Order: sequence, then C-alpha cells, then structure tokens
Amino acid sequence: MNLRVDGANFAAPDQVGLTGAGALPSAFDVTGLAVAAMAAAGTAVAALSGRLGRAAPQVSVDRALASAWFGLSFTPTGWELPPVWDAIAGIYPCADGWIRLHTNAPHHRAAALAVLGLSAGATRETVALAVAPLTGDELEAAIVAADGCAAVMRTRDGWLAHPQGAAVAAEPLVHWGQERRVPPFGRHDAGTRRRGPATTAPTTAPRTMEPTAARPLAGVRVLDLTRVIAGPVATRFLALYGAEVLRIDPPDWNEPGLEPEMTLGKHCARLDIKTPDGLARLEELLAGADIFIHGYRPDALDRLGLSDATLAERHPALVNVALDAYGWSGPWAQRRGFDSLVQMSCGITHAGMEHFGRGGPFPLPVQALDHATGYLTAAAAIDAWRQRLDGTVRTARLSLARTAVELMRTGPSRVSGELPAPETLVAGPEVTAWGPGRRLAPAVEVDGVPAWTAVEPRGYGSARAAWPAGG
Repeated sequence: MNLRVDGANFAAPDQVGLTGAGALPSAFDVTGLAVAAMAAAGTAVAALSGRLGRAAPQVSVDRALASAWFGLSFTPTGWELPPVWDAIAGIYPCADGWIRLHTNAPHHRAAALAVLGLSAGATRETVALAVAPLTGDELEAAIVAADGCAAVMRTRDGWLAHPQGAAVAAEPLVHWGQERRVPPFGRHDAGTRRRGPATTAPTTAPRTMEPTAARPLAGVRVLDLTRVIAGPVATRFLALYGAEVLRIDPPDWNEPGLEPEMTLGKHCARLDIKTPDGLARLEELLAGADIFIHGYRPDALDRLGLSDATLAERHPALVNVALDAYGWSGPWAQRRGFDSLVQMSCGITHAGMEHFGRGGPFPLPVQALDHATGYLTAAAAIDAWRQRLDGTVRTARLSLARTAVELMRTGPSRVSGELPAPETLVAGPEVTAWGPGRRLAPAVEVDGVPAWTAVEPRGYGSARAAWPAGG
C-alpha cells in the first residue's frame, strides 16, 4: 500500500474517481491525505467484493466529505456533546520554546500535575506559570517518565535528525509480517469457526450473516482494542461494510465527547484484561475473532503473554493489525502518544506556524494523522482478510508518525475554493443512545457495495464481552 504524491499533492489511485471541490487550509495537503487514505480503504473493499463475485466495483471519493469526516461526522440535534479536551490540555510556552500537554485521561493529567508540583484543581493559568520557567526537553522527559503524555515543538529538520524521527522515516507505511499458511476460508465456513486455542477441537458458532459481494464483511468478527481516534475510525469503517465489531474498553475508560462519534456500528463492552479472569475472557474472544485490531504499544501485549508469536501459535488464522503513535522501532517505540503530540514532535505544528505567520505552534485543522492512519488500518485489515480467504495470514503494523512522513512530503493543496459547511453534507437523521443527531453522508462510494449499519451508537460498556452470535 502506497500513498502517491504528484508534485506537492497527493494523487488518488488511477481507478478511483474524484468528486467535490475545496480543501482544508494547511501547510500540507490534508484534504489530499483524506482522499488518498479513504481511497485506499475503498479500494480494499472493492477488491474484497471482487473476490466474492462482483466484477471490479468502481470506487469514488468526495473531497468535501472526506475533509468533513476527518473532523466530526456526527452533530447532535437539540443537545450538546461534552468537551473533547480536558481543561488544561493544550500548548504552553516554556523557557526555550513550546510544549503540548495531553491530559484527557485522568492518569495522564495526574502525571503532568505531579511533575509540575500542582494540585488536582490546577487551572490553565497555574499550569502556564509552572511551565514557563522550565526547559521543554526536560519537562517532556519528566512527564513521559511519570507515565504522562507531552511533546515539545520540534522543527522538521530537528525531527529528522532525532533518532526517533530517523527510525520512523526508515519504516514502511504498512509493515507486513511474515506470511503463514492456513486452510482457505470458504463459503462453507460461514456457519462455523474455531473456538479456543489451536490445540483444542473446534466448536460451532453461527454467524449472523454470510459475506456477499454486496456486503463483503458481513459476519466477519473484529475484536477492537483501540481508543482515541485512529483505531476506532478503522473499526467503524469495517462495521459499515458488515463486520461484527466488538470493542473492549477498560472498566474506568471514559471518552464522552467521542462516544457517539466512534461507537457507530459497534458492540461495546468493558473488560479488565489485567486480571486473570479478564485475560481469560479476552483469550476466549480472540479464539472467536477473525480480525484483531489493537492500539497497544509494542511491549504491552507481550507483558500479558499475548505477543505476536504467541497469538500466531494459539490463533494461527487470526488477522492481527496493530497501530501506535511513534512507530515500531527507535528509542521512542514504547512511548505513549496521540495525534496532537506527534504533530508537535515531527515538525507539523512548526511548519504551520511558519506557513501562516503565527506567533506560536499552529497544528493541522483536523487530527489528520489519526484519521488517515485509521483508514489505512482499515485498508490493511481488509486486504489481509481477503488474503486470509485464500489461506494466507499476515500481520500488519502502522503508526501515526509514519503517516506523518507521507503528509510532510506534500505542500499546501493546489485545489482552490472553500469547503461547504458540514451541515450541508449530512445524509439524514440518526438515533443514538444519547439523543438524535445527523451523520455525514459517506465520503467513499463503492459501486454496488453500500456503507451502512443497523447498530446505533451506544455507550462504552453497553454490551456484554461476548460475540453477538454464539458468544
């Protein structure tokens, strides 16, 4: 999988039609990235549909809708979403530059405040006063060492000279693991699946639907252990083409500002996989899954006894797709991170500051690294599943930092014109567990393969930690 750059802008694959006009304002071709990433996902759907019998479905992507989906796709009607950002999250001047603190998770907020010597009731003003006399690198290192999340603003050249920037630049956009052969997965398998480790006898568990060319992921079970934005974008896309997505969150995880956005099409359960019972239940879910998508750092599943090698041994037919923030090699491979932090680290916010003549860091207009990596993850999962049908299983790894490498090869979009207002792009009303709203129309169109789901958005922990059918 490659993202093709023509001049200073992204170019969609030759077989993908483009509609719509306008571009997000940025120092880089963000709308082009949105189109290219969605085109990759749509092309993967078309290839799978073709494998299931439809002759070469045509794919098209709408520029305006792709740009809008890289923001928020859901707008409440008659009620408001909670704030997405914590009150003290954001960018602060420090003694030698700028630093961003990511404090949305309570434990990340507590880590930052502890390093700064502040109480839980700290305000933006008190945080700013505490940050101002400190050097960025030292504060970043201290917060990261305390299991928090922070990033100083670096230039593009500074990032490329950094050991982590150099390591990520050498990684492929999608790192494919070694192939292994398993029995092909044919139509006769639609009513059965292996349950339990490979050393045990298979049991039957009926799928709710059978994959068809028009519904190519129907009944395909996707175990989703991802949060905050890239992974959930990927599994939401899979759900729209029929996948049975089971999302697992820790008992204390809350993200109310994004729940209606990211739970569309999914059954959401809670499970404490750090306990013996929770880990055992996770193993049962893995035994019933077809695709496993997770956002754990490289060593996290290893500590739980679920390394890639172990998963391949216990569940040889399982498609395993992983994503992280800072890449899979280099000194920061184990570092926690988010889109906004990676933008600071790799030089994107600095480039935006220079491009727009601002007096401080200027990030992208949307969290494009998250969303683009999400659609690329979906494309990788679908391509891997298509190969699984013919008896080949491969793992895939992606990262926000590696997606940033692709974006930073571009310049501002050459397409002129403002984008239409998102409210003009909605498909119609939608019911959620919190109230009514409106969802954007699909940005990707695959001829004869509509994107839809009957599973309305519901809160985290609203379902059992079991597969909807036969769990």
